[in-house]
Amino acid sequence: MADEKKDKKASKPAAKKPAAKKAPAKKAAAKKDSKAKSKEKKAEGKKESKGKKEPAKKAAPKKAKKPAAPPVVKAKARYVRIAPRKARLIADQVRGMHIEQARALLEFSPRGAAHPIQKLINSAAANAENNHDLIGDEMRVSSITVDEGPTLRRFRPRAMGRATPINKRTSHIAVALTPVED
Repeated sequence: MADEKKDKKASKPAAKKPAAKKAPAKKAAAKKDSKAKSKEKKAEGKKESKGKKEPAKKAAPKKAKKPAAPPVVKAKARYVRIAPRKARLIADQVRGMHIEQARALLEFSPRGAAHPIQKLINSAAANAENNHDLIGDEMRVSSITVDEGPTLRRFRPRAMGRATPINKRTSHIAVALTPVED
């Protein structure tokens, strides 16, 4: 009997091992079958869509070519030590003007912001000549913007040990020139 029990114990683990190996093999086979089925479905779907005749796409009518947009020549001056509110007064006067008129206005303007804006417009005209092969004197100021830059915060001593703030404002000025249309 003892020999029979040993034989049964020896035979049981051997029987369990192949059964344990078959279970993952069945799962792997099931996954392969499901993948194969999904591929077949996709292929059938493609065949059906190929079999159907879709209306031919009409060729889009050729649009008339638009003339090339005039080149825009830009120049920027950053951290200009003038308050943006003061610089905008001059920028509003110059916006849309021919460059020669703008130069004349800025030359004789008593405002302090006129000088940096004049330098910037001259720089943009030089950019047009050197970088874009345009004539600098045949341009107009298409846009000019004055944005606020960082503020330098200073303090001034006052009576009775007090201090009052002084804000030294800066501006970022951007100019865009375009050729005058004849």
